[in-house]
Amino acid sequence: MGAGLVLQGRLEQGGLVQGRAEPGAEVRVDGRRLRVSDAGVFLIGFGRDAPPKVRLAVIHPDGTREERDLAVTRREYRIQRIDGLPPAKVTPREKDLARIRAEAARVKAVRSHDDARTDFLTGFLWPARGRISGVYGSQRILNGQPRRPHFGVDVAAPVGTAVRAPADGVITLAEPDLYFSGGTVILDHGHGLSSSFLHLSAIHVKEGQRVRQGGLIGEIGATGRVTGPHLDWRMNLFDARIDPQRLVDPMTAPSAAAAPGP
Repeated sequence: MGAGLVLQGRLEQGGLVQGRAEPGAEVRVDGRRLRVSDAGVFLIGFGRDAPPKVRLAVIHPDGTREERDLAVTRREYRIQRIDGLPPAKVTPREKDLARIRAEAARVKAVRSHDDARTDFLTGFLWPARGRISGVYGSQRILNGQPRRPHFGVDVAAPVGTAVRAPADGVITLAEPDLYFSGGTVILDHGHGLSSSFLHLSAIHVKEGQRVRQGGLIGEIGATGRVTGPHLDWRMNLFDARIDPQRLVDPMTAPSAAAAPGP
């Protein structure tokens, strides 16, 4: 691949790679065209179960084409089995399914936004500090039924703890009461990359509002389907679920060691 191409980030499941090509280049991954900024910046995201190899193609402004296979590292995830739970704790009631489907469709639509902004270039900070009580990729098997994997990182802290923007962005969703996630905010960082903040007890932003890194978004809560107060921070590059913990420095919050968990 040409000397002008740079890739930074983790080539692994749950990883996010920031690339830079020659301005005016076209970039494709497995045939899908990526957004490339005027400066040549683009993003590649790998989901929880991404395949071991993807094909990167760059078409230069002069029409020449170069291709490379990118090896994607496989990760091991925590699997927890819990049996003997009441059925109502495992499967939603029929009357709730229509609401669940409608909310999921709205969230999916919001995450499909493809804005030219490159707010992600600020880098990322923890939106809240506390005990890490849940990690990306883990999965529970309840009464023998596999549940959806956990696609975020959980930060356990008391109700009312401030939640701040991990990077610049625009608020694209601010809902106080979704079925599973309760108080929910989605912050769009541009190029299809977004952060979601779940189970909030209070929301201090509105849809369409621009937020700078460190700006107040809301407060940790125990809303939605949870067993204790915590922030569930998730990241998506369109439909690829990214591991937020891979984009920030290790958590340092010794005073929060005894915070309650979900």
